[in-house]
Amino acid sequence: MSTQTFVLPDVGEGLTEAEIVTWKVAPGDAVQVNDVLVEIETAKSLVELPSPFTGTVGETLVEEGVTIAVGTPIVTIETAPAASAPLSQTDAPGGGDAQSETAEGGAEGGGAVLVGYGTGGAVTSRRRKPAERPVTASVGVIAKPPIRKLARDLGVDLAAVTPSGEAGEVTREDVVKHASQASVFRNIETPDWPEVREETITVTPAAAPAPPAPNGVASPFAQAAGRVESIPVKGVRKATSTAMVQSAYSAPHVSVWTDVDATRTMELVKRLKASPDFADVKVSPLLIMARAVIWAVRRTPMVNAAWVDGDGG
Repeated sequence: MSTQTFVLPDVGEGLTEAEIVTWKVAPGDAVQVNDVLVEIETAKSLVELPSPFTGTVGETLVEEGVTIAVGTPIVTIETAPAASAPLSQTDAPGGGDAQSETAEGGAEGGGAVLVGYGTGGAVTSRRRKPAERPVTASVGVIAKPPIRKLARDLGVDLAAVTPSGEAGEVTREDVVKHASQASVFRNIETPDWPEVREETITVTPAAAPAPPAPNGVASPFAQAAGRVESIPVKGVRKATSTAMVQSAYSAPHVSVWTDVDATRTMELVKRLKASPDFADVKVSPLLIMARAVIWAVRRTPMVNAAWVDGDGG
């Protein structure tokens, strides 16, 4: 057995670093060539790194959430000598007969003479047979890493999505269609209001202080320190936030007005007004919109977030 060290490769386009997001393997796992080892995030996208070796995972050298430079060792893999060392004439498959046939074929093919160089000698050429990738449950699903991340965020099982791509791959539209608004608002026809009323959350005295706000401005989370989670901004979000902050001072600001069809909303308002359960409630389109926002925030908590710049952000 020999130990092979896999370093963070250059994923291209001038990127010099990446963050280790999720390890797909653990020490002791058996891997084949092209099995996914780890998911990394660069300033442009999420990328899955395949294994260049066949063997057993020895040690993961970088923890999840750590940003490292290209060329940094990230994992070791224990491989068999034949899998890591170039094939020699003594250990080539097929023994001496295969070598003799290859050498003789090379000599016969070397009859053509290039002026000034003479007849070429025998050339032994071997090509390593690629290792076959084991069949897994996810092999049949073709989807790019950003699409897989979107499916995880939306809670969508890619195996249940009908692909519409030209090569049979799952597209962004397929995932969004599968997790359509019909599932989000599945109770809108018969809303169950008592189950979704505001919950009481007790903030303990030992709760961490709210994130500091720059320029002495009170933090929007100052009154809810016990319910605040501070998330470091890295990778794609870091590059996006930097560009957005710059655009706030360089790009013109505009207002956009969009007309939407609110027919079903108004029909729901009429039904709720006629319901005895809402006799003491002022039902309006604003109430429906507020309820939809609450659903959206619970489904995607990141919507209810605020940007905190500076050392504390």
